[in-house]
Amino acid sequence: MSLPYDATTKELIETDPAGWVAFLGGAVRASAVGLIDADLSTVTTAADKVIRVDEPFRWLLHLDIQTGPSADLERRVFRYNALLTARHGVPVASAVVLLRRRGNMAWLSGHMPVAPPVGPSWEFRYQVVRVWERPASEFLTGPLGLLPLAPLAGVSEGDLPSVVRGMKARIDEQVDPPLAAKLWGASYVLMGLAFEQPLIDAVCAGVMQMEESVTYQAILRRGLQDGLQQGLQQGLQQGLQQGLQQGLQQGLQQGLQQGLQQGLQQGSLNEVRKLILRQGGKKFGSPTATQEAALNSLSDLARLDALAEKLLDVSTWDELLAGA
Repeated sequence: MSLPYDATTKELIETDPAGWVAFLGGAVRASAVGLIDADLSTVTTAADKVIRVDEPFRWLLHLDIQTGPSADLERRVFRYNALLTARHGVPVASAVVLLRRRGNMAWLSGHMPVAPPVGPSWEFRYQVVRVWERPASEFLTGPLGLLPLAPLAGVSEGDLPSVVRGMKARIDEQVDPPLAAKLWGASYVLMGLAFEQPLIDAVCAGVMQMEESVTYQAILRRGLQDGLQQGLQQGLQQGLQQGLQQGLQQGLQQGLQQGLQQGLQQGSLNEVRKLILRQGGKKFGSPTATQEAALNSLSDLARLDALAEKLLDVSTWDELLAGA
């Protein structure tokens, strides 16, 4: 999975771990669920999150969220399951969540046969969720932490506005402003897996057009993904200027749309930089001020993604940043 989507889905899991347990078939109280450190020294992966469930007995739920195909995914899930079992000494359930049809792996069946030449045969079982095969209503009425997955369900371009309106109705009714900003930010990023950006911008601008709406106020308060507040101010100023000529309402819509797009782009860059610093720090140690400044100077998301992948193949910060 590319890192911006990875960071977004991890934040959703952290927001509502009990919701993910319920979604995958485990009924449990929120107070009996928590997250554990998923980092294992013998495994390097950016797509895993582990939830701890304490009742009726302790067990772990290992989640692997995928946007694209991976030939070794099944073996990797098996290895991670075994390592978690060995470390924590409790049962571990693994689930692979595929976010988009284009990244589907038809062979992924939920069971991996193991047939050694001697001794009994057995199989490793895990859960597979193909989000596009689920109805949008399941996410619109399910756990709040999974609400941003609704546009990735069985939704056509024509259905997208009604799905986003359903999301807005629930968020406005049930969610406080900080969480609303987080859910809308995740929704905006994840919609990019299924729809073209112009359609996403048009739908979001059409649904979130009221200046006094809960969503609008939540986004302003949170400064969505570090860069949104600045983007909103610039976008609204431009939109208001155009609104003097074309009408105030149109200007506000365009300003919000531009602010969302600029702010979320800046937020994605910051998230990838943070992930590179965290993973690089574990592998190489802390960067020098010059090295960190070189990383922070990069403003191309594709180049940052390439650096994140290069982490696996180099052994120093200088090697990682060479040619960047």
